[in-house]
Amino acid sequence: MNFYESVVIDYLRADRALFLNTECCIQINPADNPDRSGPHWYCDAVAVDFRSKKIFLCEISYGARLSDLTKRLKGWHDNWKGVCHALARDSFLPELWPVRPWLFVPEDFVRLLQERLVHIQNGQPPQFVPLITPLEMVQPWRYRAFNRVGEAAKNPEIISGAMAE
Repeated sequence: MNFYESVVIDYLRADRALFLNTECCIQINPADNPDRSGPHWYCDAVAVDFRSKKIFLCEISYGARLSDLTKRLKGWHDNWKGVCHALARDSFLPELWPVRPWLFVPEDFVRLLQERLVHIQNGQPPQFVPLITPLEMVQPWRYRAFNRVGEAAKNPEIISGAMAE
């Protein structure tokens, strides 16, 4: 776990309706050893939101090129039905609840991430539309612990979530 993952995890845990599984293995093909079974990923956190009945695949990145995050999102895009099925099968999550990536990146990298998401789609309809939260918003002094009341509003220009739902 990198330094910023713990800050984001604390931010997510401050909403008592969210339940988290950190470093959660998402394994497309069931097998004893994910390293030999085909595509799989260790998601930074899977957050289950019981308030909105949604499942979030949380990824945290602050690499200047976002190359690892882009590679992961491409893998998920190419295997989206399998990703959603694996979550239901292995984590016993409700299959009818929508699954959506929730990405945490520095605010200065949001535009780059949005461009990468368009490239990943390659002219096809998106398999998912992620929610994007700038890392600057998860600073502990930006929200009240245990309920996130008083959380600052996100800049609507950088939120990909507006395209979803």
